[in-house]
Amino acid sequence: MTRIAYNKFNQTKTFYPFFLFLFTLFLTLSLALPWVSAQEPPKPKPQPWHIDGIIAAIDDGHDKVKEYAFWQLARYDPQDLQAVIEKPEDEDIAEKAANILQDKTVDSLDRHLMVYTLVNLGEAGVNYIPDILNFLQDETVDLWVRRSAADALDKLGKAGVNYIPDILNFLQDETVDGWVRGSAVDALVRFKEAGAIYASEIANIVQDETVDGWVRGSAADVLGNLGEAGAIYAPEIANILKDETADSEVRSRAANALVRLGEAGVVYIPEILNFLQDETVDSLDRSSTTYALAYALAYALRNMGEAGLVYIPEIFNVIKNETVDSLVRSWAVEKLGKLGETGAVYIPEILNIFKDETVDLQVRESAADALKDMGEIGAAYAPNIFNILTDETADVKVRGLAAEVLGKLAEAGAAYAPELVNILQDETIDSQVRESSAYALGELGKAGAEYAPEIAQIFQDETIDSLIRKSAVEALGKLGKAGAVYIPKILNIIQDKTVDSYIRKSAAQALGNLGEASTPYIPEILNFLQDDTVSSDHRGLAVVALIKLGEAGASYIPEIFNFLQDDTVDPRLSGFLVGEVLDKLGEDSAQYIPEIFNFLKNETVDYDVRRFLAVEALGKLGKAGAQYIPEILNFLQDETVDSSIRNWVALGLINIRKLELNEIVFVLNNVYEPNQPDFEQWRFATYLLSGGTEEVKMLLKWLGYPKSTPTELNYEEGKKTLELFLQVWENAQDLPRVQQDLAEKIALVTSLVSWKPQDIDLLQRHSNNLKAGNFTQADTLESVILNLKR
Repeated sequence: MTRIAYNKFNQTKTFYPFFLFLFTLFLTLSLALPWVSAQEPPKPKPQPWHIDGIIAAIDDGHDKVKEYAFWQLARYDPQDLQAVIEKPEDEDIAEKAANILQDKTVDSLDRHLMVYTLVNLGEAGVNYIPDILNFLQDETVDLWVRRSAADALDKLGKAGVNYIPDILNFLQDETVDGWVRGSAVDALVRFKEAGAIYASEIANIVQDETVDGWVRGSAADVLGNLGEAGAIYAPEIANILKDETADSEVRSRAANALVRLGEAGVVYIPEILNFLQDETVDSLDRSSTTYALAYALAYALRNMGEAGLVYIPEIFNVIKNETVDSLVRSWAVEKLGKLGETGAVYIPEILNIFKDETVDLQVRESAADALKDMGEIGAAYAPNIFNILTDETADVKVRGLAAEVLGKLAEAGAAYAPELVNILQDETIDSQVRESSAYALGELGKAGAEYAPEIAQIFQDETIDSLIRKSAVEALGKLGKAGAVYIPKILNIIQDKTVDSYIRKSAAQALGNLGEASTPYIPEILNFLQDDTVSSDHRGLAVVALIKLGEAGASYIPEIFNFLQDDTVDPRLSGFLVGEVLDKLGEDSAQYIPEIFNFLKNETVDYDVRRFLAVEALGKLGKAGAQYIPEILNFLQDETVDSSIRNWVALGLINIRKLELNEIVFVLNNVYEPNQPDFEQWRFATYLLSGGTEEVKMLLKWLGYPKSTPTELNYEEGKKTLELFLQVWENAQDLPRVQQDLAEKIALVTSLVSWKPQDIDLLQRHSNNLKAGNFTQADTLESVILNLKR
């Protein structure tokens, strides 16, 4: 599920790529709200009729309609796309995309889009790899655009095998930006066995000091992913790692490559360790290598048995080496905690680092993290950890971390629950240690639940340090039914403006964490939600609590939507909560279409939040939304709502079903909206949502501002066109703008064809319709009818 961006939303209301929009929201929100769990959105699944609609739009006369069609293709996962698109359709699309790519008069961003299109098409697109490489070499194209386009080559897969020599030649072209070439290198990884044939050429790039450092580093990465074929060149890669005159980033990437080469690379762990201790190397490069080293250790210890153990003392020497950047050492010790059962034998060493007051505090904190990650594996060392907790001579930060480690030791830690409670209640002990003890109790489940009354007493005591109270209420939120008993007290804290804001926020978060245990207290939660004297951030956490109550909370969706439309609510929070609500409801969200539409119409709500809701809501409805298509089509006609918002709603219909001709006219009608900033988006939507049927393609040749209309028409085409117009007229009774355009085109088509007496009935029906609507174009038809009757 995607979440809303924390950064300032883009307030421009122009159409831009769906996946870019959602990715931006996903990425930045994850940095924004610490209680948000952000996940990247799933890509939509293409249907054959989607592809038919897209192909029809690509053939439209307006370049912008074509652009929208190609963006729609970019939304799909390449494998899904290739599974539904058939020959020769894929080849036809590829040819048209390549023509745009080759046209230097076209905007570079549109050409960039064609690169992604060609790559996503698989075999149909790979024939144009030389054209893609020419685009990447074109210095008249913005550098960032080319770099992004080069990333697309990573999706080529086996389909591009025949073009490996072309890519290798491109990589050695020193006139091309190094980053562009380095990004292109990643494509070679996807070729796997076929790419392995060229391992020697890739190795030559790695060793060539005249080649750009980024390219060499990327080539080293490729070798690291080629298995046995790359392992042959482990000595050459190691030489780069050991070369102190080489760029540190290149050396770092060489190290990362080595650790992926199995036994061939593990033997170079000493050299990697030397690199980590080289103070002339940028700490970020060393940290990156440390992360990779964790994998090397895992391999060495799990697959090499006794032979791998020889490297452990050296690892700990690095960790203890105060001349090595603390960030590097922190990474090293933290990753030891990821070794699972294999790492258990090193817990004493990690404990020693944790206790050692001569070791940098940041490193000791990472040692604590490693112990937490090992969880029950470290149970045997619970007494040692408890001793650290109770050692009054130890640093209070370290003592607090020891308490947190105990909280992760399951039954072994549970045995110390009484002592943790005593520490929590002991006013003579440092507040940081007491705070961490509260945290530990919250992690101990049933063992901690036994002491819920004592924990509750702490968080209600105004004389106690705020951080301790904050930690205590958070602990209650993790104790299920034992904590739920105190929901009224938690609500009191949340509503009490004299209480520190971060305690109230933690209390609101605890409320959400209690989930279904909060069900008996829904009235209190609802009252809190509707209390506009309380911060919207805190009330938002009450929304989370309601959402977690399942069906019991779902009945309050209207109240939640009312809250989300409050202009005091941060749009980032509002967007996140919208997503949470829709995630919970799934297809059941269809029954809340009225509330969703009211939300979308509310211009006091942030524009991008409404757009996000439009995308998410229709995406969740699925087939269950079919019964609401009339309401959705009516919504599209509401011109008080921003046109772009309505367009996002329209595009969401692809998740429900294809529209029939009598329905698609309601989409087409939006083309005629006065002061329409982007009528092309509605032409595209008309193609897409109809599946690009022959009827709709014929209709759009004449209606909705086509680039040009036919100046010649044979009899059969003319008759079919008027028969189609007759159907559309009947469906457009409440759409005067569609009827006005139809009236003009009916007269035009009539004037272009030599009609026959048997057509009088068809012409007369059109004439009657035009007369009923007071359209002067009826005169044209009456004149033709009169001539036919003579």
